[in-house]
Parts: sequence; C-alpha cells; structure tokens
Amino acid sequence: MNILLIILLSPFLGFLFSGIAGKYLSEKITGWISSFSILVSFIISLQVFMGLNGGNSVYESTVFTFLSVGDVFVDFAIQADRLTSIMMLVITGIGFLIHVYSIAYMHGDAGFYKFFAYLNLFVFNMLVLVMGSNFLMLFFGWEGVGLCSYLLIGFWYRNAEYGKAARKAFIMNRIGDLGLLVGLFLVIANCNSLNYDDVFAAAQTGKLSTGLITAICISFFIGAMGKSAQIPLYTWLPDAMAGPTPVSALIHAATMVTAGVYLVVRCNVLFEMAPVAQQLILWVGLTTSILAALIGLKQNDIKKVLAYSTVSQLGLMFIALGVGAYSAAMFHLVTHAFFKALLFLGSGSVIHGMGGEQDIRKMGGLKNHMPLTYYTFLIGTLAISGMPLFSGFFSKDEILAMVFTENPVVWFLAVCSALITGIYMFRVFMVTFLGGFRGTEDQKNHLHESPSLITMPLLILAVLSLVGGLLNLPELFSHEHGQWLKNWLAPVIGKSQDTLHHPSHNTEWILMGIAVSAFLIAWVFTRNKYITKSAVPESDEEINGIARWPAGKFFVDELYDACFVKSSEKAGAFLSKSDSGVFAGLMDWVTSLISWVSDLLGKVQNGRIQYYLLYMVMGIILMLVINIFG
Repeated sequence: MNILLIILLSPFLGFLFSGIAGKYLSEKITGWISSFSILVSFIISLQVFMGLNGGNSVYESTVFTFLSVGDVFVDFAIQADRLTSIMMLVITGIGFLIHVYSIAYMHGDAGFYKFFAYLNLFVFNMLVLVMGSNFLMLFFGWEGVGLCSYLLIGFWYRNAEYGKAARKAFIMNRIGDLGLLVGLFLVIANCNSLNYDDVFAAAQTGKLSTGLITAICISFFIGAMGKSAQIPLYTWLPDAMAGPTPVSALIHAATMVTAGVYLVVRCNVLFEMAPVAQQLILWVGLTTSILAALIGLKQNDIKKVLAYSTVSQLGLMFIALGVGAYSAAMFHLVTHAFFKALLFLGSGSVIHGMGGEQDIRKMGGLKNHMPLTYYTFLIGTLAISGMPLFSGFFSKDEILAMVFTENPVVWFLAVCSALITGIYMFRVFMVTFLGGFRGTEDQKNHLHESPSLITMPLLILAVLSLVGGLLNLPELFSHEHGQWLKNWLAPVIGKSQDTLHHPSHNTEWILMGIAVSAFLIAWVFTRNKYITKSAVPESDEEINGIARWPAGKFFVDELYDACFVKSSEKAGAFLSKSDSGVFAGLMDWVTSLISWVSDLLGKVQNGRIQYYLLYMVMGIILMLVINIFG
C-alpha cells in the first residue's frame, strides 16, 4: 500500500475504532490505540520528509478518479512536497502529543470514546486538506475540519452556551467557505481543472487575466478569513474555548486555524500576480493583530487570553503573507504551533489543578504547587513574547525584518502589536503563578501537579519552543546553515522569495535591538504592576474610560448580534407567524377546494349506467352544436 495512503488511513481507522468499539473498551485501550494511530502517521510522515530531504521532489498517489465531466477530470489524489511535509509533521506530531494529553485530561468523561473518535477524524480531515493534490481535495478537508470543530467545540453539549459557541463557529466558517467556493468555481470555469499544477500553469502562461486572478485570490482569502479568524470573521475563535482544553490546543495551535495560511502559501503563484489581494491581506492581518492584542490585555479567563493571542499571531502571519514573505509566515506557523500548544495545554494543567477554575484573578502562587507546569508555561510565555534565542524571537524577527523593507509604517505597528503581546502574556503568567494564592481554601488544599500524561507533552513542547528557532536561523547567526526552512521551501515558493528585499546586516541588528527593547519594556512594565505593586486585574465593573473598549472586546459581538443575529431571529419569528397564519390558511383553503371538487366528481362517478348514457348523449349533442355553429 502507498505510504501516503497509510498516513491518511491510520487516523481514519482510529476514528472507526474509537467510534464503534470504544464504548465497550476501557479508557486506556481506547485512548492509546487512538493515539497510536496518529503516531503511525507521524512516523511515516517523518519517513516521507527524509525522502524529500534525500532528493525526491514530490511523492504522489492517485487513488481513483473522483469526477469526470466532459474534459474535466478531478482525481482523489494525494501528494507530499516540501510544503506538505512540514504541515504533515506539525499536524501529526503535535496531534499525537494532544492525544496523549487527552487520555489523562478527559479521564472519567462519559463521552471519552466519542472525544477520541472526533480527534482522530479531525486529524484525518486536516491531512486531507494539506495532502490533496488539487483544490477539490483541499475543499473536502476544509469542510471536514469545519464539521469536526463543531463537534469538538460543542462536545459538552448539555451546556446551552457551549452549543451556541459551536453553532457560531460553524456558521461563521460557512460564510468564509462560500468565498472559497466562489474561487473554486472561477478556477474550474476558466481552467477546466482543479489540479494545482494546471491552475498555476494557466496563470503563468497568461490564460488568466490579472483581474480574474485577483478575484480568485480575494475569494480564497475570504475563505482564509473564516478558518484563520481574521477580521471580520474572527469572533468565533475566542468562543471556541467552550470545548475541552485539548480541543483548544488542537484547533488554535497547529491545525485548523493555520489552514488559511497554508492556502495562501500553496497558492503563492496566484497571489504574487494579484498585488491588490496582497495589500488586502496585509492590512486585514495588521488590523486583526493589533485589535486582538488590545482585547487580550483586558481578558481574565486564562483560555480567552490565549485565544485572542492566537488571533493576533495569525494576523502577524498574514502580515508576512501580505508582503510576500511566505517562508517567514511558515516559520512562525511552526514555532507558534510549538509554544501555543504548550500554553494551551499548560492552561489545561492549571485548570485541572484548580478544579475547573479559569479566572486568573482567583489563582496566584501556583509556582510552588505546580512546578513543572510553571516552568513549561514560563518557556511558552517567553517564546511568544520574543525572548532572545527562543523560537518565537527568531520567527517574529524574520517577519518584522521582511516587513520593514516593504513598509516601515506596517513594521512599526507590528512592533507595537508584539509589545502588547508581551504585556498580556506576562500579565497572565505573573497573575497565575506568582504572588499569593487568591482562590478558596478548598482549592488551595487540592492544588497539585498534574499527572505525567499531562506534564510529559508539556516538557516535549517546551523543548521544541526553546530550540524551534534553529529551523530558520538568521544569516547573522549562521552564514552556512542559516535560513534552513527558507531553503527547504524554495522549490515551492522560490520564485516568490526572489522578489523580496532583505535588510542589510546592520539594519537587521538595529531591528533586532528594537524587538528586544519591546520585550524588555513589556517585562518591566508588567512586573512593576503585578509583582512590585501586587495589582490584581480589574473586573469588568471596575473598568472605566477607554479601557472599557478592549474589556468589552470592542463590542463587535454586540454589533453582530444587533445587525445579524437579532434580525435573523425576527425574520424567523415573522416567517413562523406567517406560516401558522397566512400560509396555513392558504393551505386550508386549497385543501377545502380539492375536497369540494372531489365530492362533485364523486357525484358524477356514481356507478349508474343511465347517468353515463345521459352524459354520452349530452356530449354528442354538444359536439354537434359545436360542429354546426363553430
């Protein structure tokens, strides 16, 4: 069997096993077999990666012809090139760690086997999305992860609010998916193919006009807005915190939310020919990054802070895409997967130790009670905040350096976003782990470090967050071995990268110094406020003035609720009344008319021969009259 097919089928078989047999087996058997199915995919993905490193340009496998209409053929085909291999390793590697973590985190849950079935199905669909060799395969995986996210976010469906959060995620993603679908219709109508190579070749040979390519790219970006939570389709992502913490890590770190970034990088040939679309990506990404960072400053739910952090970091990736720095965006995608998965799983460990509490104002002093969680969460915080030599420092520096050469104004605003990121991340870290404990006495008595199945994935992710920067060291640090990831992705995005202007070494040293200064400012400011002055984050009622705007999330949810949700509900209520009034009355009238006609015809068809003879004679007379006078 083809190795690519094994990578796909292993999680799918895990899904079937957990969904069918998991109910009758112990949690350990279900959890470990489900995790093993992801581990198999990771090991084979590593083998594929090494094969590509050895000289293979791409692995391909066509399973069957899915669609054949006229001269249009679309195959169920999968491939693995250098871009795909990176995504496969991230999805299966971090996916495996989250599965192992979930064995302990979901212990005792009534839907344990369903949870693992959904996780396996999610990973399967994400692999379909990145491994497909055509846009139709990508769309199947795209819709599949949307369905699985709905199931996982609303996993604890007995809570009505969680159900609403799942519905919100599903609907907002469908809005974005409509844009992607329009783009696919434009592609197939003008290229007679959905294969990546055919579409990109058509664009490069001039078969597609600049206006058409721009329309396709903007449509694709609308799809990316939904999946990767960019303005205006970002509000579903913070509400997705309703799902269990492993779900938050899976969706927010390495998989679903990066689908939009992957789509743009995969279509870099098209986007390079659509500067208008690139500018749109740049400014939407910048606005999203700053807005989400400001909101994160005033959130008190530990998972909500991390959720808005994800939205902000995705905005930073789209800033890189907007200036054509595709390898820099992928670099940050990978490092973000490491430290954000670490932070989410760390928050789950905190919530587990606190007996379900998520409000950081009721925590404090957890360092002594949960040392492993403390140190790993610290590493994740330093990485995302841009601590020198940590993975996030290198990936952010790469983006900022490339942006500076294209647009210094955007660079300055991106640095501001990075500064705010450091402030809200140090805030959540210090308020949670340092100072005195502010919870109840019962919580204090039950504080304990999480079990090894929770802490081991944290340790592995902490190491990756430390050394992940080695994947793409700046040329300043290593002339011979630097920029490994950029060189690795060159066969996929090489021509696009050639047009970029990299700053001089002196300029890059200055930019790096500014980034380090922003990190230190964030550290000193936050430490002075929450450690030296022992401040506690204010409640929503205590916040006044302009701070009410980020605390209220700039009231975007309320705006959407007033403009779309309530109007839809009113329209539904009107149609419901119309259905029970006007339409029901109309149907009653039609029913009465049919009944009257049937009664009349029943009297005519009475079975008496003399009446039938009379009808025949009357008919003959009528025919004669028509003949004579007609």
